[in-house]
Amino acid sequence: MEPVVLSLGGSVLITDDDDVAYIKELASVLVQVSSKRKLLIVTGGGRIARHYIRSARALGAPESLLDEMGIAVTRLNARLLSVALGERSANVPPNDYDEALAASQSHDIVVMGGVSPGITTDAVSAMLAERAHAPLLVNATSVDGAYTADPKIDPTAKRIPKMSYDELVSLVSGTPSGAGPNIVFDPVGSDVVRRAGIILAIVDGRDIANLRSALLSEEFRGTVVK
Repeated sequence: MEPVVLSLGGSVLITDDDDVAYIKELASVLVQVSSKRKLLIVTGGGRIARHYIRSARALGAPESLLDEMGIAVTRLNARLLSVALGERSANVPPNDYDEALAASQSHDIVVMGGVSPGITTDAVSAMLAERAHAPLLVNATSVDGAYTADPKIDPTAKRIPKMSYDELVSLVSGTPSGAGPNIVFDPVGSDVVRRAGIILAIVDGRDIANLRSALLSEEFRGTVVK
């Protein structure tokens, strides 16, 4: 089966709402999709990771330690989703790309978190897609696509239905560095998808029906980068 990579934001997976109900529904849809596509999923750390990073930074922790703490949360989120997916997913989240690709030989779904300090899970998902020769990377985030500005702050921001790789790179350039960034897609990951010619779909991860359509290359609401 053709592989597809899903970058699943931690703030999508874990919110202040009923996460168990959402995760059950998400897992059910992912299992359905896995009958048609090989799924490689990278979970982010979200607000929980940012909480630990913010607290540790205030206590004087170095950025390298903050990254390690964030990675630990992403792997915990990966384990949580793997529990919901049951036997269709590898039980233990892979620690690196080689382990992920090896696990995909025996499982329909592979879920992993971060890999190493200084690399966001968006970048991990892009590098994994390149390694797996996946033609599509779906970024499930907390907004329904890429916008001209942060729609949570600027009410005049407009969603961009289609954009080129160069436009994406320009949009995310100059974003804050350091542990725990919260941006539509990572600049390093943007460079990777441009280099590898991977189609990037940016969608609202809480709209599960729409997410399913994106994973299956059907019509969806969001942003397409190619």
